[in-house]
Amino acid sequence: MNALLIAAALSGALAVAAGAFGAHGAEGKAAEWLRTGGLYQLIHAVAALAALRLEAKGPGWLFVAGSAIFACSLYAMALGAPRWLGAVTPVGGALMIGGWLWLAWVGMRG
Repeated sequence: MNALLIAAALSGALAVAAGAFGAHGAEGKAAEWLRTGGLYQLIHAVAALAALRLEAKGPGWLFVAGSAIFACSLYAMALGAPRWLGAVTPVGGALMIGGWLWLAWVGMRG
C-alpha cells in the first residue's frame, strides 16, 4: 500500500468535487473560495504524484498536507464556517511553498 499515492488521489478527487460545487452550486465569495481551494489542491495532488515518481516523498507529503490545510480552510468558510478560519489558510500555503523548496533541494542534490 502506498499511502502518499492514496492521499494524493483522494486529494485530487476532493479538489474536483470542490471546484464543481464552486462552479455550479455556490455563489459570490463562497464560489471563489471553492474554486481557489480546488485549483491549488488539484495542482498539488499532481505535484505529490510527481514527487512520488521522483522518490521524493517528503516534498510530496508537504504538498498533500499543505494543500489540504489551505483548501479545506477555504472549503469550510465557503460552507459557513467562521471567517477567522481564514487565518489557518496561510499555514497550508507555507507548507506548499516548503514542498516546492524541498523538491528544488532534492533536484540540486542530483
